[in-house]
Amino acid sequence: MVEAVQDAGVVVTGAGGGIGAALARRFAAEGARVVVNDLDAVRAKAVADEIGGIAVPGDASAIVAEARDALGGTVDVYCANAGLASGGTEAADEKVWALAWDVNVMAHVRAAHELLPGWLERGSGRFVSTVSAAGLLTMIGAAPYSVTKHGAYAFAEWLSLTYRHRGVQVHAICPQGVRTDMLTASGSAGDLVLAPTAIEPDDVADALFKGIEEDRFLILPHPEVAEYYQARATTPERWLANMNHIQQKWEAAR
Repeated sequence: MVEAVQDAGVVVTGAGGGIGAALARRFAAEGARVVVNDLDAVRAKAVADEIGGIAVPGDASAIVAEARDALGGTVDVYCANAGLASGGTEAADEKVWALAWDVNVMAHVRAAHELLPGWLERGSGRFVSTVSAAGLLTMIGAAPYSVTKHGAYAFAEWLSLTYRHRGVQVHAICPQGVRTDMLTASGSAGDLVLAPTAIEPDDVADALFKGIEEDRFLILPHPEVAEYYQARATTPERWLANMNHIQQKWEAAR
């Protein structure tokens, strides 16, 4: 058992399935009291009933107060997991860009705005951001997703460097392919880039809990992402050329 989460009040957004459901199950198994959030009220209730949690359906941007009340007045861990896998290029409709920004970035900002006053006052709190390896690297065929996941990572990084000395712990989870509905929806680009090394949602939960035990900010369920991230930073021309080869391979297959 991970002592840091025992009897903690935990909120997991987007927890009706996939990574969110796996996180909710793991927190509950570790002795936490869990609020399960999802836009789909039926799915949220199903997971909550399964783990003995509390379903608080609705928009992840607007449920902090209700979730806090459901947990008896205190949120100890907030998992900003709800996300939108928006494909497209620079030509994607501005509504697609705006919704991706709202769900993948601003929902995290709004939650932090609600939570931080209480966390800073008592000197403790944990913010878990489900980002994606796309937030460290990129993803072919998905400009809105890639750009906003970079934003989600940047915000998590900013939270950590700004508040860690005041007791706020932040974790950024950056997996590649995970066998969820989101991977299925990624289409041929996901089949080419993500599916060959895809892992299960439970593997992501395992990686997070190992990171919590080790007090690590960056959580990489696919360890090879560290090498790709290093290559991107140190040899950007080579990295971009390699990514462009993947882009060309995808275009040829289509």
